[in-house]
Amino acid sequence: MASILKRLPFKTTDEQAEMTFIDHLEVLRWHIVRSLVAILIFAIAIFLHIDWVFDRIITGPLQPDFVTYVQLCRLSHWLHIGDALCMPAINVKMQAIGFSSQFMSSITIAFVGGFIAAFPYVFWEFWRFIKPALTPGEVKNTRGSIFYVSFFFFLGAGFGYFLLGPFTFNFLSNYTLGSSQIMETRPTLDDYLENLVNLVLGCGIAFELPVLAYALTKMGLITPMFLKAYRKYAIVVILVLAAVITPSPDWTSQMLVFIPLFFLYQFSIVVSRRAMKQEEEKEKEWS
Repeated sequence: MASILKRLPFKTTDEQAEMTFIDHLEVLRWHIVRSLVAILIFAIAIFLHIDWVFDRIITGPLQPDFVTYVQLCRLSHWLHIGDALCMPAINVKMQAIGFSSQFMSSITIAFVGGFIAAFPYVFWEFWRFIKPALTPGEVKNTRGSIFYVSFFFFLGAGFGYFLLGPFTFNFLSNYTLGSSQIMETRPTLDDYLENLVNLVLGCGIAFELPVLAYALTKMGLITPMFLKAYRKYAIVVILVLAAVITPSPDWTSQMLVFIPLFFLYQFSIVVSRRAMKQEEEKEKEWS
């Protein structure tokens, strides 16, 4: 970061001068402020419609008519396998154990939703801060980075919400301990929100693997041969990551995370190979 900061210019009306460390912090502060303002705007919009957001989006995976349950059941009938893919209904009622629990949960929903909605803008602000430190060639190589970073983030968040979340909550809500009926699952609102946020944001960040592989290859830190050689170790890491992301201990939910992440790792090798080929062609042009 220090080397990047040294390369960031400060333009005045008369001439271009090198910025001091304090100048860099001031520029960074305004990028952060604008990002927080964007998050706050979306958070306020969500908070003003918090009842609709909570009933339709937040508790969506708990509803029997959630799109994932409906489509899986339709697929099961289309494949003529009966109700094999139809999940049992979730019959839980959450509870708030503190006077401020529901209000604070509304704040959490608003700001997490605001961050997700404002993610492309937040990354754009980060990109604007880093861009002056890059050479024209580096800027050209990273063209479209805002789109790809946002695309994979939303792809991962959607995967966590529409696939991983329903499987996880369905398993946990219908799991029973022992043969008696004296046990009843009554999760707290805070517990449910924590699990949902971890699933959505965890998958959103994990799906950035191809973008990270491309950037590290361009920087010369990794190669496709390196990714291939350490694939067996990557499998172990992905399994651990799947166990961390999924709150449920069942292997089905963990495999739902492991399989797409493993394919993303394989795709990262292809992306890394392409990035390395571009760098080799560039070196040939310069030589």
